[in-house]
Amino acid sequence: QVQLVESGGGVVQPGGSLRLSCAASGSIPRINTMGWYRQAPGKERELVADISSGGGTNYAASVRGRFTISRDNAKNTVSLQMNSLKPEDTAVYYCNLASYVSNYWGKGTLVTVSS
Repeated sequence: QVQLVESGGGVVQPGGSLRLSCAASGSIPRINTMGWYRQAPGKERELVADISSGGGTNYAASVRGRFTISRDNAKNTVSLQMNSLKPEDTAVYYCNLASYVSNYWGKGTLVTVSS
């Protein structure tokens, strides 16, 4: 089993920045992809960004150029730096760790972008 614990959510004004972090613990597959998904009220969960254990990244078009994902393989952490935040970025953000045979989720952290 793998446990994922997110931190860093909160309330920010439009144009502001937040940094989300996620720490993984437990029996972590050596080859994996860690990422962030979000779910806004009334909408489906969607991929924000992910990063493979080799460092390859993937971003949703809506956040490309504003968000940056990074990971520390030695510490089993993944972070999401979010800049130029918009009200439409408001959502619960979930950390995810996926391998060929498993898929794990954190409990989520709320990000609210509002003036």
